[in-house]
Amino acid sequence: MNGVLVLLVIIAAIAVTSLAKRRDLQPPLVLVTIGAIASFIPGLPRLELDPEAILGVVLPPLLYSAALKFSVATFRRHLGPILRLGIFTVLATAFAVAFFASWLSPELTLGAALVLGAVVAPTDAVSAVAVGRRLGLPNRVIAILTGEGLVNDATALTLFAVAVSAVVGTDVPVHPVLFFVYEVVGGVVVGLVLAKIVEWVRRRMYDSPLETVLGLMLPFAAYLAAGQLHASGVLAVVTAGFLMGHKATDASVSTRIQERSLWESVDLVLEMFVFAYMGLQLKFVIGDVRDNGLPVHHIFFYGFAVLFVVMAVRPAWILLHRLRRRVGLVVRTPGNTVELGWRESLVVSWAGMRGVVTIAAAAGIPMTLASGAPFPGREVIQAIAFVVAVGTLLIQGATMPLLIRVLDLADPLERQREEEQVKHARTISREAGDRFLDGFAEHPPSGVDPAEVTDILTRVRRSMRARSQAEEAEEPGAKARAGVVFDDIRRAALRAQRQALIDARDTGTLDDEVMRTVLESLDVEEAAAEERVRRRREWGAR
Repeated sequence: MNGVLVLLVIIAAIAVTSLAKRRDLQPPLVLVTIGAIASFIPGLPRLELDPEAILGVVLPPLLYSAALKFSVATFRRHLGPILRLGIFTVLATAFAVAFFASWLSPELTLGAALVLGAVVAPTDAVSAVAVGRRLGLPNRVIAILTGEGLVNDATALTLFAVAVSAVVGTDVPVHPVLFFVYEVVGGVVVGLVLAKIVEWVRRRMYDSPLETVLGLMLPFAAYLAAGQLHASGVLAVVTAGFLMGHKATDASVSTRIQERSLWESVDLVLEMFVFAYMGLQLKFVIGDVRDNGLPVHHIFFYGFAVLFVVMAVRPAWILLHRLRRRVGLVVRTPGNTVELGWRESLVVSWAGMRGVVTIAAAAGIPMTLASGAPFPGREVIQAIAFVVAVGTLLIQGATMPLLIRVLDLADPLERQREEEQVKHARTISREAGDRFLDGFAEHPPSGVDPAEVTDILTRVRRSMRARSQAEEAEEPGAKARAGVVFDDIRRAALRAQRQALIDARDTGTLDDEVMRTVLESLDVEEAAAEERVRRRREWGAR
């Protein structure tokens, strides 16, 4: 039954997401809201998934895809703020919640409260980054939020494992601090080793579909292998994604195109399902609390109190860092980090939405201790985690666009630098192509007619010039209108060509197999035109 329900939830989530995007709403907020309302439909069965399935199936591809697209150089450049947010802010949040919750709720021991702190500490930057890109947040803010999302899950889940072991009474072979270090180092090593193996195998395959499938398997293999060694599966996945993303330029064009489309689709499906799943738990979380004889209004009061603490700790920690930086008490980290201004810091401090890790970790708390006694406050932790995850998404997620607009963070100098870099890249590409063709003309292959060589070079130069003109048409500024007209005409021409081929197939004058082959080349051109339109929209939003 769960399998059918999962498919129905995904189909419904796709429809809701499409409607939300059409009306310029935030899909995560809409999905959570509609899911919460739908959970009260009479007779609706509970969609309950094994937490290991959520952490082992949903989390690895999401983290791996983000790491694939994240530059190693960018990670190094913003290493300081990423580590502060991804490690120290997570730890500060976890311990602040632990002390507050143990004081507030009599059902929670200090150890169980630390488990709660680890559950609600990691942020989910998916919605914040999506909104930020659309509203023109500076690239350095986007980079810091993305990098934090890759690090904080590993920090929180490692702390969660240590805290659960301490409460349950499971023997940890070494000191908890050493165990924490082992998980981090072990996860990185596993990710590096598996990524190196996959990279070596892919370089010898020469088969794009097989290369893509092998890349799809890597995040799951890294997560499971690290888990078998009691290391951090999250860090293994992120490390593997970093390395494979850095080496992606060595793959063939067809493999890169396939992987880009594949991961975009996988990300979209998993994110939609997770937010819908979060909303659908509302009725059943309330039922669990009631079934265990706990006062529902008290537990939800605890949840909102912890939600306030979680939302307050992040801005307070970032403000504390700014104050320490002013008095010179900050330890410098490697990299040429440009410190954020107060407006950018305010946006980062408010981007504290929780997501899949919080829900999955809360569901993964053991039922009993090693002695057989019930885990102290398990239902309380799960209810509070739900309130925090949904509350941050609805409060901070809903107000994030307004905050970005009010602060007006668009950086014209950053846009100018990006345009200059794009022009520089095109110049490098054009000059390299010209040098190669000049060398080819000076030393043509033996046995080829010189006239034929000249004709070939003329056609290649014409093709390169046409591509260069298409790229120049997308440049903003004075050529913006010309670029729009160019893309409109080119896409209309491609649609006409496509329709003519389909009509010829339908009338029987063209073989279906031949039509499909020719359409593949048109698809590549149309994809390039769509990419130019997408980039122009992003530039226009800044």
